[in-house]
This record gives sequence, structure tokens and C-alpha cells, in this order.
Amino acid sequence: MAPLPDFEALRKTDWTPFDAPSLVGKSLRFVSGDPQGKRFRLRYFRDGKNDLVALAWFGEETEGPPGHAHGGSMAAVLDEVLGLAAWAAGHPIVVGNLNIHFRKLLPLESVAQVDTEVVSVKGRKVLVRGRLTDGKEGLYAEADCLCIRIL
Repeated sequence: MAPLPDFEALRKTDWTPFDAPSLVGKSLRFVSGDPQGKRFRLRYFRDGKNDLVALAWFGEETEGPPGHAHGGSMAAVLDEVLGLAAWAAGHPIVVGNLNIHFRKLLPLESVAQVDTEVVSVKGRKVLVRGRLTDGKEGLYAEADCLCIRIL
């Protein structure tokens, strides 16, 4: 097993640590539920525009294609992060539809960056977009998330 990531060393200078999972309490367990686990490790931040950003480590237990993260593990991370982006913007939601376009394989035991943007709010519908990248030019997946306000 490769050394675990130093999230603090990976964050950008204009990012502020943010406890996004606390917005929904103990109901958020599948991805963020085991912060010391061997499957996922996530850290959340607010960027300079106040959008939610996450750094996600994909451990050996997320394996799909040999040496790479399973698409379902990438989808789970996008589901959580994009949903929390809506919550962080003040919209208590559930995800109604998540469309993901996978672009390239994500190597195991690497850290990916999830950038989010709340694109629109119309009545109870909140549209959030996200990109799962290597933090530079490499794009692993991008997603549109239609969220529905529950409160």
C-alpha cells in the first residue's frame, strides 16, 4: 500500500478547510463514513469563489479495472461531493439524477480533485456540475447532478 496522502500539502493556497459532511450529519456514511479507511478518504474545502472542492483518495478497495478505481467508486464520490455542494450553497437536497461521463481511468491510491459549481436553482430543482480531475489537465470524469430540495 502506498503512503496515505497529505491533504494539507495538496490543497491550494486560496482553499479553506470545510466540514461539508457535518451539513447532513451521520446519514452520510458510504463515502465519508470511515475517514481512516482503506476505501476512500476525502477532505473538503471552499475555494476562492466559495465553491465546494474535495480531494479524494481512492484506495485499493475501490479497484475495478486492474490498478484503477472502479467507475462505481468514482460515481459514489461524485454523488456525495456534488450533493454536498448543493447543501453547502444552502440547499438541503437529495440527488434526483446524476449523469456521469467517464473520460479516463483513475489510478488506484491516487488523489483526485473534485471541483463543483451550482449552475442554477429553479424552484425545488438545483443543478450542480462537477469535474473529477488530477488537479491539473487530466480529466477522469465530469457530471451533471439534478438535485431536489427536500425542505
